[in-house]
Amino acid sequence: MDCKNFSLLALAAMLVTVMISKSANSETIQIAFTQFDTFSIEVAKIDVGDTVEWLPENKGHNVEFLAGPDMADLPPKSDMNAFHSVLFERKGVYLYGCTPHLNMGMLGLIVVGNDFHNIEGVKNTDLPNVAQSVLMSLLKEAQSFAKSN
Repeated sequence: MDCKNFSLLALAAMLVTVMISKSANSETIQIAFTQFDTFSIEVAKIDVGDTVEWLPENKGHNVEFLAGPDMADLPPKSDMNAFHSVLFERKGVYLYGCTPHLNMGMLGLIVVGNDFHNIEGVKNTDLPNVAQSVLMSLLKEAQSFAKSN
């Protein structure tokens, strides 16, 4: 094997190793719909490349994204009573809720990469009064996580 082919082979092997190690470092967080019209994890702190899975352990719920770092590219809304999975590839704060229980404050936050650059947009999301109050509590909790790390 000549030097050029050996170099290309070594480069390819290195790229494969990097891709495998990156995917091996990714985590999956599971969030259930609870019987109390809440999410089992209301504030999730994850890294870029992690996946969040919502588990339909109780009926009557879905996941609808209401705000995120790129409002034009929010994850899709899930079907009712269905498993839903999202791979997060962009840093920032994502706000989601259960469509039929939004007025009751069934909300959750995903903080990707400990990045709060879009927090003002999340705060300004148009929500019913109870949901707005829940959002303020979740944001306070999320920011306390950031300060403790």
